Amino acid sequence: MKHPDQIYRRYQDLQAYVDWTDEDALRVHDLAPLLEPHLSDLVEDFYAEIDRHPDARKVFTGGQPQIDRLKGALLAWLRDLLTGPYDRAYVLRRWQVGARHVEIGLDQVYTNAALSRLRDGLVRLLGDSWPGDRQSLVATIRSINKLLDLDLAKINDAYQAEFGSRLQASERLASLGQIAGGVAHELRNPLNVMRTSLYYLNNVGSASPEKRAEHMRRIERNVARADEVITTLTNFARVPEPESRSFSVESCVSEVLEENAVPDGIEVIIDIPADLPPGLADRDQIRIVLGNLIRNAVDAMPSGGRLTLSGRRGEEGLEVVVADTGVGIAPADLGRVMEPLFSTKARGMGLGLALSRMILERNRGGLSVVSEPGRGSRFTVRLVVATSEGEIPQ
Repeated sequence: MKHPDQIYRRYQDLQAYVDWTDEDALRVHDLAPLLEPHLSDLVEDFYAEIDRHPDARKVFTGGQPQIDRLKGALLAWLRDLLTGPYDRAYVLRRWQVGARHVEIGLDQVYTNAALSRLRDGLVRLLGDSWPGDRQSLVATIRSINKLLDLDLAKINDAYQAEFGSRLQASERLASLGQIAGGVAHELRNPLNVMRTSLYYLNNVGSASPEKRAEHMRRIERNVARADEVITTLTNFARVPEPESRSFSVESCVSEVLEENAVPDGIEVIIDIPADLPPGLADRDQIRIVLGNLIRNAVDAMPSGGRLTLSGRRGEEGLEVVVADTGVGIAPADLGRVMEPLFSTKARGMGLGLALSRMILERNRGGLSVVSEPGRGSRFTVRLVVATSEGEIPQ
């Protein structure tokens, strides 16, 4: 749920948008004595209509006792509508209506249709029992319509926020299941190798020193492999909020190349203009991104090739391109390479590009790729340009 103050401020903004005034509130408040004798009939009509629509009726699973409670709640809602005050507490009660609809599984379209039916009933009652002149009736109907529109906007706002929150929770659970499966797969292989070597060391008493040393090295390598899997997963799960500062793209690229050794069979070309403006991002996080891209490029060129790192001023900010002449990415895989746990490599969890994209999005940037099988890939990192006065590239 959004913070109550945020919800109320949004409602006040909507009030200003529809030109809701104190005069509107007074007109609606004066309706309460006129409409009160008819509100129970309005509620009965409302639920009688629901009973004729199976998709709306199916969410009520508690039988007649639940319907009776809901009728009482709707009656209280109508009285609240007519009497106000339209303050913070009122707005939060309206918000809870939308959240409750998500909880019981009521489709949002029925909320919109229900408000339309209530609106029609209230306006019809006004027309049948209005004691004043036509001009004041028109003004009163306009006021009640504004208030109902505000209520509907608030209920829909709550519905969307609650639905979105539940959807994100569901997606997180689904992702957790995927990640758990990926971790299990990635850890099972090194654990099986270590188990085999330990069995050999414990049960083959006549093993030569060379064989024992070989199995110890296998255990050491696979412990490192398991640690790499855990580190990768931890990096993906715990990326901190970026600390954005101005930095030199050229020096950042140079540092990343020093940290990630490129094999002798790969030619490295750096094409970054001296007058390229500084970027604005978390420099350490951008180093993680560039390191991932460079390592991927190297992996894509097992027989050697050319790695090009270039920088330029693009239409949407700075662009740093990491291009290789490697094996490329199949068209069927191109749209999925940045998904968590998707990998075209025999080894690897498929989190590197997903992590890179997440980092760049948190730094108000982005990542895109074009590739052709057999000819290589081009990954483009988009960054914000540092333009504020006084910022000094690091």
